[in-house]
Amino acid sequence: MDRLQAMEVFVRVAERGSFSKAAEQLGLPPATVTNAIQTLEKRVGVRLLQRTTRKVSLTDDGLVYLERCQRLLAEFQDVENLFDCEQPQGVVRVDLPERMAHQTVIPALPAFFTRYPEIRVKLNASDRFVDLVGEGVDCVVRVGQLADSTLIARQIAVLEQITCASAAYLQQHGRPQSLDDLARHHMINFFSSRTGRDLPWEYVQGGELRTLKLPGKVSVASSEAYMACCLAGLGLVQVPRYGIEELLKRGVLEEVLPDYQPPPLPVAIVYAHNRHLSPRVRVFVDWLAELLSPM
Repeated sequence: MDRLQAMEVFVRVAERGSFSKAAEQLGLPPATVTNAIQTLEKRVGVRLLQRTTRKVSLTDDGLVYLERCQRLLAEFQDVENLFDCEQPQGVVRVDLPERMAHQTVIPALPAFFTRYPEIRVKLNASDRFVDLVGEGVDCVVRVGQLADSTLIARQIAVLEQITCASAAYLQQHGRPQSLDDLARHHMINFFSSRTGRDLPWEYVQGGELRTLKLPGKVSVASSEAYMACCLAGLGLVQVPRYGIEELLKRGVLEEVLPDYQPPPLPVAIVYAHNRHLSPRVRVFVDWLAELLSPM
């Protein structure tokens, strides 16, 4: 068994957490799988897997080695499938904003898999900043202005933002009529996962951007938590209108300060400039753009 095959065996054992299940998936005798792992550990000089009678788990070195093996195998598969655009295959690693993933992308994935049955998606849903190259991510969707010029961005939508609060909050605290009134209200702030600082509130007034730093009792770094705080009546939020239309229609949330609009948010699919878009990534990016462009 060559090194590449041994790496594939190791990845399957690590992913399945079992020698026997990996052997079954690969169509190999269990003894062959065991010998492959032993030979691989001897070659790299460290223990990659912890074995007990009940389970197989990764060591710290094994975790690092697994990530590199997965990346290497994906690159090898890309080379083999370089010109096969009709049936792309392999794993696409993508990072999406939390609410977008839950509300829009995940519900649509069955249709994607029907169209591309040989592609697997490794999806992370979070609102933190992702290092594409360092974390081995193929593409991300970012909302807002991009500061990193080393990345390629494909803008697919622009989101209208509004300021809103729950009906219960407004009934108790009243409705702000001007930006100066915000100082007398409770704000729900969103803090940056990179800096830990609360992001400013922005409004377009008289054609100029006005930036406000407003105190609040609660700060979060998750879009789901942000909306949950709003629905709990903890204060005002500044969010895209997209995705909350039904809550506005039912009166659960109410828009305030309609004459003071926040600037719109660009939505872009981003990938590293030095990364060739393999067929699997290219079809996923195109599908994602098609799905999100009506936003």
